[in-house]
Amino acid sequence: MKHHEKESLRSRRDFIRQASCASLGVTGLVNALAHMRLMTAAMAQSPTPTSYKALVFLFLNGGNDSNNMLVPAGNPASSMARADYETGRGIIGIPSAQLHPLTLPIGTRAFQQHYAGTAQPLGFHPSTQALADLFNAGKLAAFANVGTLAAPVGSRAGYNASTVALPSQLFSHSDQQTQWQSSISDKPFSSGWGGRTAELLHGSYNAADASKVSMSISLAGVNSFQVGTSSNVVQYVVQPSGTVNIDGYGTNYASAIDASGNYLTTDEAKRFKAFEDIMRLTHANLHEEEHNKIVRRARATEGIIGAAMTAAAASEASLNYNINTIFTDASANHRLGDQLKMIARLIAGRNLLGNQRQIYFCQVGGYDTHSTHISSHANLMAELSSGMKAFHDVLQAMGTWDQVLTCTASDFNRTLTPNGTTASAGCDHAWGGHALMMGGAVNGGDVYGHFPLLKTGNVTGSLDAGNGSTNRGRWVPTTAVDQYCSVMARWLGAQSSELQAIFPNLPRFDDPFSIATANANFIKPHML
Repeated sequence: MKHHEKESLRSRRDFIRQASCASLGVTGLVNALAHMRLMTAAMAQSPTPTSYKALVFLFLNGGNDSNNMLVPAGNPASSMARADYETGRGIIGIPSAQLHPLTLPIGTRAFQQHYAGTAQPLGFHPSTQALADLFNAGKLAAFANVGTLAAPVGSRAGYNASTVALPSQLFSHSDQQTQWQSSISDKPFSSGWGGRTAELLHGSYNAADASKVSMSISLAGVNSFQVGTSSNVVQYVVQPSGTVNIDGYGTNYASAIDASGNYLTTDEAKRFKAFEDIMRLTHANLHEEEHNKIVRRARATEGIIGAAMTAAAASEASLNYNINTIFTDASANHRLGDQLKMIARLIAGRNLLGNQRQIYFCQVGGYDTHSTHISSHANLMAELSSGMKAFHDVLQAMGTWDQVLTCTASDFNRTLTPNGTTASAGCDHAWGGHALMMGGAVNGGDVYGHFPLLKTGNVTGSLDAGNGSTNRGRWVPTTAVDQYCSVMARWLGAQSSELQAIFPNLPRFDDPFSIATANANFIKPHML
């Protein structure tokens, strides 16, 4: 078991953070988080950081076949990974000539664990030219074979021996989605790591007199990722088209109020005014009063989001860029593009939101490709590639490229072997897969984690989870969700004591910040 090395206490703020977690090992997670939140008042006496950072957590719902996203390339005669890929993939394999080749640095550590340090040529899916260009320009990186773990497993033999705890309900969509978003795979769901991160960082980074909206904003409805342990930070849902309005009063209340917020003379306006008058009343019943508070807060936030949209339009004019045009030029007018477009506008209007730290959640589905895999996955990869390219272009145009980190995740990978021998074949639920990280803080142009040995069945070094009859290429993850995601939380500002509260299972794994063999240092050191 590897434990985090103690940091030097560089400031009073660091001291308080370390002290606040001194009893983490003997108290429950909720109590530990509550205890740390009590330190906010004391920490407020230290200067509040002013540099803006936003994390965008992009979830690929359904189980992305990352075996065909990040693919061994080259000649199978000289590349073991390519030879194994061609042997296992069958009808759904991608010819090497169709891949977009990646330029990897000499000494890429991703091949040390399973390939004795011999670099294996890699390429991106044929539909992801833009992602390959970003990778080769050093703006995007990949994380190999990451997944849900309760403890290190490391091999097929370790999996079959059942001597270590395994995530509950492996290969189940709902369970693995929840565990990716909670990071705790050996206990029932109670909160998400995004929600816990927001609870711990909100008071330190988002000044109470300035913060106007939640630190947790979702573009894909209510989700597990942003569920907290208390009501300290509650996720706020924004539609790709804007705020979620109260029904019955027209789009953006056009049937009830004018552009200045004045009531019209319509019947809808009369009902809306009566509704708002009631919501302004104080109620003796605690349930009624709490309901009114929620509605009042939602209505106030609608106005703030609207003001942020106005500020975003002003930013476009002053910096001479157009978000709609950039997404159209990148062929990103699709469901993912619409979500990223709204996130871009909220970032452009960030001063109106009043937060120095923001966490966004977006999600697209369709990745459960049990059939017609080749065509379905190609469309999904095109959507992902064009959406991330457009988002990159907008962030560059508005000057916030270094301040935004975008990372992908998915339920699980898919089996290396197909479930048929015809062109309509697909692939089934698997385990460890590859993720992508993009942003000015990313040490791009490299692969992190450990690229898996693509050998199925019971052979030396196999990571194929299962025994005799299940030789499908379900890779046992070599990096835990906790390790991968803790790097994101650290970039946002969480210190080591806070990371152990956000990711309570993290000490079971190699420290991603101090142990080189973890190979998780995808953030530039000076930007952590």
